Amino acid sequence: MVTESLVKIGTLAFVPFIDHTTILERIAVIGAQISRDYEDKDPLFVPILNGAFMFAADLMKEISIPCELSFVKVASYLHEQSTGEVEDLIGIQANLKGRHVILVEDIVDTGLTMSHLVRKLTAHEPASLAIATLFIKPESLMTQVSVDYTGFEIPNKFIVGYGLDYQGKGRNYRDVYQKAD
Repeated sequence: MVTESLVKIGTLAFVPFIDHTTILERIAVIGAQISRDYEDKDPLFVPILNGAFMFAADLMKEISIPCELSFVKVASYLHEQSTGEVEDLIGIQANLKGRHVILVEDIVDTGLTMSHLVRKLTAHEPASLAIATLFIKPESLMTQVSVDYTGFEIPNKFIVGYGLDYQGKGRNYRDVYQKAD
């Protein structure tokens, strides 16, 4: 059940899109799939801050195998648009060589952030590198990205809530809202 029918952040209005229960149900499926796929592999999950923190927290609760966690932080958005450039704010702190690494992202929009991180992490010689994202916007992709675990394919609409923000606000909403037309 969506908790609010309309959310205002700054001058923008957002309407309900995906409720928290539906999100958690989909994350449980992804967690079970990853647990099967990485059984006996001790994967390293690398969530991308700030947006993926809620998805990562709920995903970790669904992982039933031994694993580790190390965060990175990048920036590529200004207001509602990708800047087209990715800035590293906090780099990888863990040793990736020979590890099975799973990047955890809130949303794959243009694909530029993922392409940037895949290039950077591949240089560390992981045994494997996979991507898990809660949302993907296929219509917005500007570069080819191979996503291994996807929560929801969504249209090219701006969304907030469940970790996603507009100008730093709205991450705290349990449900996901899309920008009103």
